[in-house]
Amino acid sequence: MVLSMTGYGKAVAQLSGKKITVEVRSLNSKQTDINIRIPQLYREKELEVRDMIAKELKRGKIDFSIYAESTGIEEVPVINKQIVLSYIKQLQEIKEETNIHGDALSVAMRMPDVLKVERAELSSEEWASVVAVIEEAMSKLNEFRKQEGDSLMVDFSERIASVKQLLLQVPQFEEERIVTVKARFDKNLDNVKFDKDRFEQELIFYLEKLDINEEKVRLANHLDYFVEVMNDEDFSGKKLGFICQEIGREINTLGSKANHAELQKIVVQMKEELERMKEQVLNAL
Repeated sequence: MVLSMTGYGKAVAQLSGKKITVEVRSLNSKQTDINIRIPQLYREKELEVRDMIAKELKRGKIDFSIYAESTGIEEVPVINKQIVLSYIKQLQEIKEETNIHGDALSVAMRMPDVLKVERAELSSEEWASVVAVIEEAMSKLNEFRKQEGDSLMVDFSERIASVKQLLLQVPQFEEERIVTVKARFDKNLDNVKFDKDRFEQELIFYLEKLDINEEKVRLANHLDYFVEVMNDEDFSGKKLGFICQEIGREINTLGSKANHAELQKIVVQMKEELERMKEQVLNAL
């Protein structure tokens, strides 16, 4: 079953006092390339998130984001009472010594460390809820990948069928190709004295080098194997890429041995179909 590397997933959940949104996008890439943006509160879990993404999404250029939007009463800074009282006491002493008047409390409240903000701690319950949202977003992305993969399978099937159909057209030109080669030799040797038996031997050797039966068989096998891998549950886009390389080698050999205009046309059409397959294989997971 073909899966695409391209996908998008989004999930939203309402937690206590905040709204959590998870977005994940993926594009084709030879390796796993993960880019993560998460709030400071969840930074301690970044490695865990990376591990989840790598196991679930396997391959691709992946952009992952968590957004936290407050929907309740935000925590306000706490006044550090002991520090304020200490500042006021010192200001009163200065006031008595200098006889300068002023609002000691107002001055004290502008001094350093009067307000303290307690760092929020991530609870296990909140993180479990966030993990559920992450899993939902990745599940949606995988569903998107499956839909895109179904389209790729249709395209691959059409390309493979086209190459197979072109391969079936090859035999009708093979005999004509041999006759043409023989005629060309005879014409070039009309006025040349030569040993006829030796010529027959050399001609047989030359025609054997032009034989394309092995290439046709191997090409047909590679095409069938491509379809087999494409429908395998343990699908691998990289494996399809390797098979495309083998298909290309057989098509190129057919072209080099063709020696016939119509066969060359068939080879060109095969190459065109193969190039389109290669472009799509790059996007297969």
